[in-house]
Amino acid sequence: MPNYELLKKKPFYLNNSQVLWVKNTLEALTLDEKIGQLFHLIMYEYEDEHLRELVHKYKIGGIMGRQMPLEDTCKAVTYLQKESEIPLLISANFEAGGDGMIAEGTNVGPNMQIGATANPEFAAKQGYVCAREGLAVGANYAFAPVIDIDYNFRNPIVATRAYGSDPRLVRECGVAYTKAVQEQGMAVSIKHFPGDGVDERDQHLVTSINSLSCDEWDASYGEAYKACIDAGALTVMIGHIMQPEYSRKLLPGIKDEDIMPATLAPELLNGLLRDKLGFNGMIITDATTMAGISIPMARDKMVPYTIAAGCDMFLFAKNLDEDYMFMTRGVKDGVISPERLDEAVMRILATKAALKLPDKKESGALYPNTRAAKQIVGCKEHKDIELMVADNSATLVKNLQGIIPIDINKYRRVLIYPLFTGASAYGSDGFENTQLIKEFFENEGFEVSIYKAESGYTEGRVASYKGMVDKYDLLIYISNLTTKSNQTTVRIEWAQPMGANCPNFQIDIPTIFISFANPYHLLDAPRIRTFINAYKLKESNLKAVLDKMLGRSEFKGVSPVDPFLGRWDTRL
Repeated sequence: MPNYELLKKKPFYLNNSQVLWVKNTLEALTLDEKIGQLFHLIMYEYEDEHLRELVHKYKIGGIMGRQMPLEDTCKAVTYLQKESEIPLLISANFEAGGDGMIAEGTNVGPNMQIGATANPEFAAKQGYVCAREGLAVGANYAFAPVIDIDYNFRNPIVATRAYGSDPRLVRECGVAYTKAVQEQGMAVSIKHFPGDGVDERDQHLVTSINSLSCDEWDASYGEAYKACIDAGALTVMIGHIMQPEYSRKLLPGIKDEDIMPATLAPELLNGLLRDKLGFNGMIITDATTMAGISIPMARDKMVPYTIAAGCDMFLFAKNLDEDYMFMTRGVKDGVISPERLDEAVMRILATKAALKLPDKKESGALYPNTRAAKQIVGCKEHKDIELMVADNSATLVKNLQGIIPIDINKYRRVLIYPLFTGASAYGSDGFENTQLIKEFFENEGFEVSIYKAESGYTEGRVASYKGMVDKYDLLIYISNLTTKSNQTTVRIEWAQPMGANCPNFQIDIPTIFISFANPYHLLDAPRIRTFINAYKLKESNLKAVLDKMLGRSEFKGVSPVDPFLGRWDTRL
């Protein structure tokens, strides 16, 4: 029998009537309904037939929303909550703002941009906007904050998603976000336990490793998780990341081949997270469609073993019919004991009770009001917070030439080198941002050209050195090589032939490099003497950086990581 007394403690703090709702609901569920509660799936659009199947056939416990138009989001959430007998957990990647779910949502800034303000209060503001906009469209669960630590600059998936490389800053920002979100009635999920950012590989593509010693882990990731748990975090998201030193400590004699990612490691879920760190809330896996969890264990065994190992909720499915069958078979074959199944479902229901979802369903408050949501999502208050973050985060890493602020009388003729692989502020390949920058400078009286690499292999016949020096007063590199999943590196790939767009002229022509994403590009452009990090390519950041370049305001950002990568040549 589940220990319902646990639900009166942190982080749930349920009263007697709420505990009774959990108990009565759990006891009334059929086996299939209990299994359905374990699944937390995904929606990309408002589609009645698909959503109806998820609710009625599978009786899922929750669903994550990808970015959709506001009206469609409200319709989908209303439909799901009305059709589901038990209220659903409605989640999204609210890492940077309401735009994690809502196309019209505010993007306050990625975590590293918040870290560059050196002020955790901005993490609280970030969380405030995330919760306010998410709740307005009916969401109740943030897959955030990311409390990974960006120790390894080669990691392609952490980077700007982390608050920085300083464990104290990450801890303080994570706590600030957690409190701000949960004070408004939305659950957080601190992630990605046991912590990403040590390995240079992406857990979407491989089972990665947090290779810190137990003492090192305790003093960094451990403190961040403990602080957020103490702050009341309702849930923890588990990464497909191994922590071999703790696995070896908690299971002496374990063979290397038996060391599993945390999603499949009872010693990490129970021995470390629950027992050592004292976490009593709900545990959810990271996406089970990732290679990091699929590689070390056959899927038919892996699906039920996530729950048997100690996770309470299973995120996404590769083939829903098949994964549901694997989970059901795991229950019937005893991989998941009846006690473990009830404990997992109890914590899922307790999370819903802690968010007062049953009461909201009864009162009608569970269903979003589209008109009211439009007054909140993207409102002036939230946009003003975005502008404050932009103003306080833009970071002047190097100004060795002393050319900032830019004097138009000395640097009128400008050549811009675009290095774009990510989406623009307007949702395409970055061309509009190049044009926006070009127009901004032209409106100030500059003469602006855009560099385009010559086609074909033209070594020996490229544009002349003297022609470049005589033609331009200033060169500006604009980079947007974004942090995203399913890539193995974030490095500049210079144009042919022989790095045609490399900073070959930086000695003779003053050169500025602005990164609107990855903060580590000095690795590939080490001798550029004027370097700016702005962390995300969006209009508020563009305008803030350009205003500061022209001397209208000062650069206030403080690097939350080492942009010099510990190298001497990057400081030249």
